[in-house]
Amino acid sequence: MNLDIATWMLVFVRVSGLFLLFPVFAAPHMPARTRIALAALSAALVTPGLPTVSLSDQGIPGMVILIGKELGVGVLMGFVSRLIFYAAEAAGALINSEIGLSLPQSMNPISGGQGTLFGTILNYSAGMTWLCLDLHHWLLAGILKTFNYLPVGTAQWREPLLMEILDRCSGIFVVALQMAAPLMAVSFIISLVLSTMGRAVPQMNVFLQSFSIRILAGLTVFGATCHLMSQHIANYLNRLPEDLLRIGQLLGQH
Repeated sequence: MNLDIATWMLVFVRVSGLFLLFPVFAAPHMPARTRIALAALSAALVTPGLPTVSLSDQGIPGMVILIGKELGVGVLMGFVSRLIFYAAEAAGALINSEIGLSLPQSMNPISGGQGTLFGTILNYSAGMTWLCLDLHHWLLAGILKTFNYLPVGTAQWREPLLMEILDRCSGIFVVALQMAAPLMAVSFIISLVLSTMGRAVPQMNVFLQSFSIRILAGLTVFGATCHLMSQHIANYLNRLPEDLLRIGQLLGQH
């Protein structure tokens, strides 16, 4: 296998940037050596099919610019791939707030920080769905195909790319609302019923009774709609390879 070291290094930097942000690879429990080995193996597999990149005439400043450009491309792709996990965390925060469990914070093993209970559950669901659907193979295939649209060192940061990223970021809140909509509807109905009962029976402590009712109803509805949330997450996870290709096309436009 003819492996050009300069081209392999730039491909390795791009793939490492993606692994740096993608939740499953970037999780704290994932050893750094494993991420480096996966990035090196992926780069070694794709490099023979790419045109050779010469760094001898670039000089030190040119090499630094190329490495920084490829790292930025990888980080951007990793950020786009992570948006559905951000949406799952936002949906979990909304659910926790509606049920009344927003105060207790738990450790989120995937993001490595503090998170809400339901946000952690949905993050786990997204990670397991990603693995069970064999999307880790498709993600690697999508990374390799991006080099057809975006050869090494040819990235151009333009306005259509910025508008695409802003549109995807704004869509996080729409996805989160869609996932949390059933529990928000149940919470609204409970609030309406309890407020009516409070007016009809002033002696009843509606505020105190609402805590247990919200938690019980919320857990019941969450269990009943968990499968639908997983399907919703799977629909967006299936689009990850196409999303990477779309970002590669926007970066490669001249």
